[in-house]
Amino acid sequence: MSNARCRLCGEELRHVFADLGVSPLANGYLKPEQLYEAEKFYPLRAYVCERDFLVQLEECEPPSRIFSDYAYFSSYSSTWLRHVERYVDDVIERFALRRDRPIIEIASNDGYLLQFFQRRGFKVLGIEPAANVAEAARAKGIPTLTRFFGADTARDLRAQGRRAKLLIGNNVLAHVPDLHGFVAGMKILLAADGIFTMEFHHLLSLVRGHQFDTIYHEHFSYLSLLAVERLFAAHDLALFDVEELPTHGGSLRVYGKHAQAPSPHRTARIERLRDKEQAAGLNDLKTYLAFGERVKETKRRLLRSLIEIKERGGRIVAYGAPAKGNTLLNYCGIGRDFVEYAVDVSPHKQGLFLPGTRLAIKDPEAIRETRPDYLLILPWNIKEEVMGQMSWIGEWGGKFIVPMPEVSVISADCPQESVCARASRLSSRGEDHGSRSQGAA
Repeated sequence: MSNARCRLCGEELRHVFADLGVSPLANGYLKPEQLYEAEKFYPLRAYVCERDFLVQLEECEPPSRIFSDYAYFSSYSSTWLRHVERYVDDVIERFALRRDRPIIEIASNDGYLLQFFQRRGFKVLGIEPAANVAEAARAKGIPTLTRFFGADTARDLRAQGRRAKLLIGNNVLAHVPDLHGFVAGMKILLAADGIFTMEFHHLLSLVRGHQFDTIYHEHFSYLSLLAVERLFAAHDLALFDVEELPTHGGSLRVYGKHAQAPSPHRTARIERLRDKEQAAGLNDLKTYLAFGERVKETKRRLLRSLIEIKERGGRIVAYGAPAKGNTLLNYCGIGRDFVEYAVDVSPHKQGLFLPGTRLAIKDPEAIRETRPDYLLILPWNIKEEVMGQMSWIGEWGGKFIVPMPEVSVISADCPQESVCARASRLSSRGEDHGSRSQGAA
């Protein structure tokens, strides 16, 4: 039983949403010299507040421990770059943004988004707590402040005459243990006529898609429209629009302003999505309490498929080293007995080892040398991008395994035939994985 209280309303947390055992920090990648050191594992247990239905983890480590030196650089995903460039074009046109009004992004990472505003002549400022990532942004010419964001940072910037006409936060709200301090800072920093947009993984997508791998220690909260409306309203900020997005397996982008601002006007999409969440049971505790059993079944299905592959002599390599992949591997107990190694396009991860499983992270070119039978796509949310980049594994009959939301096996030489292949179907094929790994068709 947790002694923690809801970070939104202060209610005692009494109900478990998902218990994923114990796990190291998902972005705690190991250097070679650390392989003989013990790793620290923490409970990975998500609770749901029965009052406002905010799903959340207890804070096992402070943000300064998790985010000061960060391995994730946003610019290495072409899918994500296309997504944010579309956003830049759309928001400039929709709100007739002027180039002399400041645009500020919280958790701006390596300048992946602000670079597109800057190229269009806008004044930009990034706020990024990870020193190594902020330095990468500055190397691109993106002005970046290396600080954690909250009311103190906002007051300092406001004292310098900096208030945002557009305030942006992509995939940061879930990473904040002090939600009220963070949103209080947004209130301070936002110009009187300013607007803000925030993107975050949608709790409804997590529940419907059994996306338990999106639960890890740096994600302190799991957000619905129902919960974030209450959060912003507590700070006299009002949401006026919302979009459902395909990113990260299903996300929301909310648009907000000061509650007293006369415009922009509220759209009907807010009410429609609120009705959709309520119809899906996101205001009913029973919905959350049933999730844990579905997670266990998803784990069993994936393990059955991998066991069948290994029993037939198949060789598996993991593609990608995302934080969500580390939750999946550690919770399911998938280590070197299943997967030989991992690859990642980011040079910042190559040469390191995955936390917990300690799989080596290599350059994707290693796959040409070892010719595995299967690539297990850990960043399944960008599977189309991965399959396009790695289609050449079809030269030796290689296939992709997509673990979520349903286990599927997809031939590299015919990716449009995305046929779900559970363990029973795998066994019926009678494939000789051993010979195919040597190049036989």
